[in-house]
This record gives sequence, C-alpha cells and structure tokens, in this order.
Amino acid sequence: MTVLAHACSQATDAPERTAGTAPSVRHLGPNWYAAVMGTAIVANAGAALPLHAPWLRGVYALVWALSALMLVTLLAARTVHWTRHGDQARRQLLDPAVAPFYGCLAMALLAVGAGTLAVGGDVIGRPGALAAAGTLWILGTLVGLAAAAGIPYLMVTRHRIEAGGAAPAWLLPLVAPMVSAATGPALVAELPAGQWQAALLFACYALFGMSLLATLLVLPLVLSRLFHHGPLPLVLTPTLFLVLGPLGQSTTAVNNLADAAPGAVGAPYAHAMSAFAVLYGVPVTGFALLWLAIATAMVVRAFRRGMGFAMTWWAFTFPLGTCVTGAAGLARHTGLAAFDGLALVLYAALVTAVAVAGTRTALGLARGRLLAPPQPRPATG
Repeated sequence: MTVLAHACSQATDAPERTAGTAPSVRHLGPNWYAAVMGTAIVANAGAALPLHAPWLRGVYALVWALSALMLVTLLAARTVHWTRHGDQARRQLLDPAVAPFYGCLAMALLAVGAGTLAVGGDVIGRPGALAAAGTLWILGTLVGLAAAAGIPYLMVTRHRIEAGGAAPAWLLPLVAPMVSAATGPALVAELPAGQWQAALLFACYALFGMSLLATLLVLPLVLSRLFHHGPLPLVLTPTLFLVLGPLGQSTTAVNNLADAAPGAVGAPYAHAMSAFAVLYGVPVTGFALLWLAIATAMVVRAFRRGMGFAMTWWAFTFPLGTCVTGAAGLARHTGLAAFDGLALVLYAALVTAVAVAGTRTALGLARGRLLAPPQPRPATG
C-alpha cells in the first residue's frame, strides 16, 4: 500500500515540478480509468431516474459523449504506455497496490457501453448505439473476467503482501463481472427470442454470482484490516467508498435482470426473479447506507487531518452512482417513492463529487502535476 500512497500523492496540492520532470504517460496508471467510470455513471444513473424532461436527456447525452471521448483518449494513452514504457507497465502489474486497478479498464468499457445504449442513440442513432454497446459489453466482460481471475492469481503467486495490507481496491477486479451482470440485461431484448435471450440472462446471473461470492470472501479481509490496523492513510481514505460498488451494483443487477426476465424465461422464473430483486436489494441497500455513513465519517476525519486532492477522489463517484441505479431499480419494483427520493439525493451527491474530482483533475493536468514523475522522499536521519 505504500507504493500506491506514494503514487496517489501526485496531486494538485503537490509542489511545482522541477526542470527535467515533464509530464509523461510513463506514469499513467490503470487507476485513471476510474475517471471514465465516474463520468459515464452520471449519464447512466441520470437516465434511470424518474425525471423525463427532454433537456435532461440532452445533458446526459453530452456527459456520455464526454465519457466516450475520455475512454478513447485514455485507451490510446495506455497503449503508448505499454508500447514505450513496458517496464513501468509490468512493474505496475506486479505491484499489489496498483494491479487491482486493472479492473477499472473493464468497468470503463462497460459503463460507456451502457450509456451508449441508454442515451447515446440520441447522438449516433439506434443501430450504431446498439452495435457499439454490444461490442463494448463483450470486450468489457472479457477484460473483466481476465481481471477477476488474473489479479487474484498474481496476488497469490507473484505479489508479496504485508500483514494488514488488505485494501478496498482489492474489490475492483472482483466487481467488474457484476458490472457486466448489471449492464447485460439491456441487451437481452435485442437478441432473438428463445435460447439466445435465456442464455444471456442466465449468463448475467452467473456473472452476478461470481462477483458476489468473491466479494463476500474479500470484504471481511478489508474490515479486518481496518479493525486491527486502524484508518487508511489519508490519501487512500476515499477508497473506502469502493465498498459501495459491489453493494449498489449487485442491487442494480438483480433489478435489471428482473426487468429483462419476462419473455426471456418462463413466468415462474420471471416472477421469482422479480421477488428476488426486492428481497435481495432492500437489505443490501440498507447495508450500503450504513457503510456510506461510516465511510463519510472517515473522509471527514481525513479532511480534518489535511487530506488533499489525489486521483483517489474518483472513488467517490462510480460506487455512489451504482447506489443511485440500485435505488432507482428498487423504486420500479416496489413502487415506493422513498426509493425515488433516495436515488435523487444520492444523484445530487454523485454530480457534486464528479464536478469536484473532474475540476481538480483538469487543473492538475493543465499544470502538469498529475503525470509528473514521483518526487523522491526526503532522506530521514
């Protein structure tokens, strides 16, 4: 975790870079995909809200277009990173504090793909949006499966993890299949009726189970680390919000799967899936609100102790967005206005978090600080 804390300390609050330390993609890590995820979820969550003003769809489409542009730019930059700085890329992959962020690549692809289908059709047309969304879902799912299996494999065989080194970021590669499970149901109705629709629906349930059970194994390790070793370093405190990701995304997944079930599977299964969406989603949302309160208190504590901006602030965004879509899904299936209200309150917090993180990131890039080489720590005697 020490390496990650050092990397994340390259923030807009850092000292001015000196000569010979020009920004370079050499120091561009996979954690930057979190900015794409956080931006895309603003459009995706907004489209799920019970607000249908025409101008709002235009705003969501604009945000989606921005997230798509960010994704293309970042994919190009990361390709250059691997091509020209392969040694650094391999070092990141073998770093137990950085490697879990490779799960963000899958989720960025999936988030932009979901937005393409939800609001992107207003810009590029329905056929183009469907083709792009399907392609991004397949690519994102494959990358997510590779990360969900590959990163834990590296953690066991190659990484050297210190006692008490468990971190919320460990959840990132594991939650990627859950994002596939939550975004795949929108494609079910686009497939031929019968075997194709049922196969995709049940595949999404398998992805849901894969991610959920893996999360249930890792989350206790994170809690144990907090209880036995105390708060995270200040710069990593925002990553506590990552725990909301599998909670909100799994609630979103079961509700979206229930929406897609009628017509894809028989009535008994469809009714059971609808009931499961509520019986699972409501308790998990309750725990998510409890964790949100704990994480918020820890963040307030960190601010009081001088926590400055770092790229870890993007951890406030996507996980919060999944809670918005989860609450919106429960509102559809329960008819309770309280869930609509919860979704709107969380969405306001999401927009605020993205606006702050996005502004600080843009300023950091403009001033050449976020991509500058890490400054050596002063020697201590």
